[in-house]
Amino acid sequence: MLRRVWNKLRRLVEPRPEQVFALRPPLPLPAGISEERLFALLDSVRPKGAPAEEMARYCRHDFRRFVYTWGLARELTGQALELGANPYFTTMLLNRFTGLQLTLANYFGPHPEKIGVQEVVCRDLDTQQPATVRFSFHHFNAEMEAFPFADAAFDVVFFCEILEHLQHDPLAVLAQIKRVLRPDGVLILTTPNVARLENRARLLAGENTYDPYSGYGPYGRHNREYTGDELRQLLAHAGFAIQTCFSADVHENLANHYCAPAQYQSAIKSGDELGQYHFVKARNSLPAQRGRPAWLYRSWHDADLT
Repeated sequence: MLRRVWNKLRRLVEPRPEQVFALRPPLPLPAGISEERLFALLDSVRPKGAPAEEMARYCRHDFRRFVYTWGLARELTGQALELGANPYFTTMLLNRFTGLQLTLANYFGPHPEKIGVQEVVCRDLDTQQPATVRFSFHHFNAEMEAFPFADAAFDVVFFCEILEHLQHDPLAVLAQIKRVLRPDGVLILTTPNVARLENRARLLAGENTYDPYSGYGPYGRHNREYTGDELRQLLAHAGFAIQTCFSADVHENLANHYCAPAQYQSAIKSGDELGQYHFVKARNSLPAQRGRPAWLYRSWHDADLT
């Protein structure tokens, strides 16, 4: 009890993490649209059948992530594939504020239909009146099935908040992405940063950093998170040249709940990536390397590991 009271008092007087470390790059915004107005748009997004309060929490928690992701794509045009589009927060931004023609894909578990339709209720940005949008999507397991698209079918692929959920073979998924991307096409990838400041503070405090088990099953939890260096190695191995790679906080940073900045500030090196999420923009412009990197795979045939 005394420890909890002491920690609460300490958090009131200690500087917040974002006051000590560079954790929040400027948020990109569409021209003429305020952050408040953009949030109101996304906060109104409700896929029919989805729990309303869960969707509201999700939007409040990850709003900045959706906007940073849009920022990587705001000047892109052409045909785009968004993997894992549900619950359509990023989709709404891409649909409204880019020139991309979107093809959507989801996976909800074993399902007989390969094409689905989802109705999404939202508030029209201009009229502020409720509106219903119908999104059609392809349904397949990106990790276990070949993507149902032709080679070089897309100018852009969005692979956001999926990598950390994969259970078997991330390189196989990246190989499918490379196949359906045209040469020099753009991959936009986001994923949690395992080396985020909060995780470092957790470890110093003796706390675990692993994701809890999920009521949505094995794909509902984070099975493997990555450092920035690991992402760069993985994407180079898969044949992608990184153009932009940064980390950023998108919601409240809880590092001070575990340790005060004074306890770890001297251990943080210049250039360390401390934000909660990685944001990557890469080009399909390198040859994919053979085999699988031994730092990521084990118990494979030795000849297959590099």
